[in-house]
Amino acid sequence: MPGISNYIGRFAPSPTGSLHFGSLLAALASFLDARANQGRWLVRMEDLDPPREIAGAAAQILRTLENFGFYWDGPVRYQSQHLDLYQQALQQLRKQQQAYPCYCSRQQIAQRHAAVYDGYCQQQKQPPRPPEPNHPAAIRVIVGDSRIGFDDAIQGHYQQQLKTEVGDFVIRRRDGLYAYQLAVVVDDAAQQVSHIVRGYDLLDSTPRQIQLQQRLQLPTPEYAHIPILVNSQGQKLSKQTYASAIDPDQPHRSLFRALQLLGQQPPEDLRAGSTHEMLRWGINHWQLSWVPRQPHLAESLLES
Repeated sequence: MPGISNYIGRFAPSPTGSLHFGSLLAALASFLDARANQGRWLVRMEDLDPPREIAGAAAQILRTLENFGFYWDGPVRYQSQHLDLYQQALQQLRKQQQAYPCYCSRQQIAQRHAAVYDGYCQQQKQPPRPPEPNHPAAIRVIVGDSRIGFDDAIQGHYQQQLKTEVGDFVIRRRDGLYAYQLAVVVDDAAQQVSHIVRGYDLLDSTPRQIQLQQRLQLPTPEYAHIPILVNSQGQKLSKQTYASAIDPDQPHRSLFRALQLLGQQPPEDLRAGSTHEMLRWGINHWQLSWVPRQPHLAESLLES
């Protein structure tokens, strides 16, 4: 089967806990899409938020991926080892006058009855000053009036008017930590990622990332956003909603169900197969067009 020339995909978990079934869906979809297109598949650890990280979680995530038969190409990339690249990107945006310091607290923004950030600090005639000595500033990027759209391989066309729907967004937090939106753009470019398969919950982040790619003169990958699992309250299945960790000792059961939820229709006799056999079948039969388009899948489907 012919693949896509120079395909590079990636899976980028955060070390804030064990992998849950929602993470498995994203890992499996990105892995199969890369391998079915004879591409490379990278693993990146998004470890930029130390207060939320759990000791040993990164190593546990990697062990789980190995138990499930997900082999990756090259060394694992840790974001915490590339802070200089994020600083360079931030300085470039500041030099181009496309980013500015912001001292507004969430309470102050709410008091102005702003649905999204209203550009208060950028609109001042004089550069904003800290309300007190040594008061830290966030750095926000100016979104302007642009409407950013793209064609998602699963969800179809999606677009946002960033100024009214998002507002000038943070690329470095007040605590000095680099924000996800900036880091992910810099890393994808540095790793030459060409295709991104990830959860629907990140669909509305994509226009922000595309704008940053354009501002930094970086290539824009192809995107595909798979449905995410939600609990009975409609919340995304995640570490924050106390999602149960997947059982690393029974990977074949979880893989079979994940193939089904991704719309791939594995044959019933594959249920008794090994992890290797399931992944080989998945690679040989993978159809991105079969992945359900609906944004959410109920957690109860795991038991059906």
